Amino acid sequence: MAFLLYFHPMNYICVDGKIMPGDQPVLMADNKSYRYGDGLFETMKVVRGKILLEVYHFERFFEGLKLMQFEIPALVTAEKLTQQILSVCDKSDCTELARVRLSVFRGNGGIYEGNNTLHYIIECWPAENTVNTLNENGLIIGVYPDARKSCDKFSNLKSANYLPYVMAARHAKHQKLNDCLIVNTNDRIADATIANVFLIKNDKLTTPPLSEGCVNGIMRRHLLKECSASQYEIQEKAVTQKDIEEADEIFLTNSMYGIRWVKQFENKIYTNSKTKEIYKRFVEPLRS
Repeated sequence: MAFLLYFHPMNYICVDGKIMPGDQPVLMADNKSYRYGDGLFETMKVVRGKILLEVYHFERFFEGLKLMQFEIPALVTAEKLTQQILSVCDKSDCTELARVRLSVFRGNGGIYEGNNTLHYIIECWPAENTVNTLNENGLIIGVYPDARKSCDKFSNLKSANYLPYVMAARHAKHQKLNDCLIVNTNDRIADATIANVFLIKNDKLTTPPLSEGCVNGIMRRHLLKECSASQYEIQEKAVTQKDIEEADEIFLTNSMYGIRWVKQFENKIYTNSKTKEIYKRFVEPLRS
């Protein structure tokens, strides 16, 4: 049986708790995640030996495993995974600033074969300092026209079945855009290729609710909580393309960048004064 390779020169990975060089073969050709997208992943940001918003990441991770009916070994805990993540970062010399991917899959075989016990891989890469600052040049974005994301109970997961986002990212590159928005089966905005979407209109913040099919983003959750506890008026509400066009400001959120502001959508140009304020209040302090 042929192998698939994970190859990261000079980096190390962790496979089911075992740390090894990143150029070692780790997946069989009949891996279920590779064959069917039967898996989950988390992308985390490590700063100075700390996983940012760690609690939120592992809450989402274990809720996703439960929804996908994985059998979780007793030794696979948030505490153990955190220890292994930081060990891999240390071994790969990137504890100061790193991007980490924790991937889980259900083993090998066909759809009806095997069991539900999870296996996992931890990877890490040094990150550029730009992930710690608000982007100076605003993003130019569009809408991906060829996919409609479902709004079922699996739509909020970061699953290994990432095809709509992959194709939207290719579309964005081909159109010379920085990102693309993904619409759901109701032709409303769900999220973007690697981010959640927020808009600001008359000082009110709006983001699509989870029922609209967006990924249950970590930075999204953080901002919802922090903004609600402050003087900001924030709501989870269905968002149309018209809402995007009529907004005063648009920004995208994810775990690595925190917030990235959008300069242009179609022919609409946006400002970013409120976005800068939100970034300074709720994203910058995470690194302290």
